[in-house]
Amino acid sequence: MADISSLYRDAGVDINAGNRLIERIKPLAESTRRAEVMEGLGGFASLFRFPRTRFRDPILVSGTDGVGTKLKLALEAGRLDGLGRDLVAMCVNDVAVSGAEPLFFLDYYATARLRINQAERLVAGIAVGCREAGCALVGGETAELPGLYQNGEFDLAGFCVGVVEREALIDGKAVEPRDAVLGIASSGTHANGYSLIRRVIDQSGARLDHPLGSRTLADWLLAPTTIYVRAIRTLLETGPIHALAHITGGGIVENLPRVLPPGCRAVIDPADWPRPQIFDWLAQAGQIPEPEMFRVFNMGLGLIAILPQAGIEPARAGLAKLGLDAWQVGSIEPGEPGVCLDHR
Repeated sequence: MADISSLYRDAGVDINAGNRLIERIKPLAESTRRAEVMEGLGGFASLFRFPRTRFRDPILVSGTDGVGTKLKLALEAGRLDGLGRDLVAMCVNDVAVSGAEPLFFLDYYATARLRINQAERLVAGIAVGCREAGCALVGGETAELPGLYQNGEFDLAGFCVGVVEREALIDGKAVEPRDAVLGIASSGTHANGYSLIRRVIDQSGARLDHPLGSRTLADWLLAPTTIYVRAIRTLLETGPIHALAHITGGGIVENLPRVLPPGCRAVIDPADWPRPQIFDWLAQAGQIPEPEMFRVFNMGLGLIAILPQAGIEPARAGLAKLGLDAWQVGSIEPGEPGVCLDHR
């Protein structure tokens, strides 16, 4: 009688390879362990002891995201190591802008045929991101789907849960006219707009090794997304923060209004911060109008904070100690919630 696992492997799914991968990534997950984690990898679900003694009125905050078609450029360049950190960043940043502490993270990796070395590299990057964010990698799922993906293709998704004290929740309700808008530097395009980026590359005929300043196009486009968890913690230590916005898909003009209360609009001057070269290249090579650039990309600001004017310099000083540049890029004025790009 034929071996059942052999038949399944012939159909495109290798159970034994999946088991070997679990054994190889256990040390990676262990390196992110928090005291509240109760079980290791291998069970049907992950157990996490809620830190009740630290909170009086806790609110759980959750987020999920992926890295999109940045995957395709990473595969083309053979540079996968930053994708795991991208995945963590896209999830934990969304959770952290509410003031929450990321607690734990899970990933989903789907592929046509499991390549153990490739999967291990991706999980290693996820572990790096989790350690930076201070959250535990408590589990995940690896799926071989040969009928859905072509050989060599894969996709990633991530899931994060955090917690914040109700009285410390940052929801934008405190924003008021005369508040200042602080932009915190991104590492580049992060993990948004890559369908448009890939189209620009195809139409312009540019190669990934195309020089752009002291770097290559691949260096700019595959730089891992900045994780802002420590930056947000630093901002909260320097003074009151009225709102935080993670600038992802939709850019500044779509994301910042999500944290503005009725009667407040943000007036932003694009000349107030240096624009990384990659955005100028994309605009020129793709003939992309500036309004669309600001609606697709972060334009060099991966995180925006709204705070009292008096808090700007202490906040900038605290961020500088983390190696992050920040600039006052505008202010809050009376008006309907939205963003006005004021080119003075």
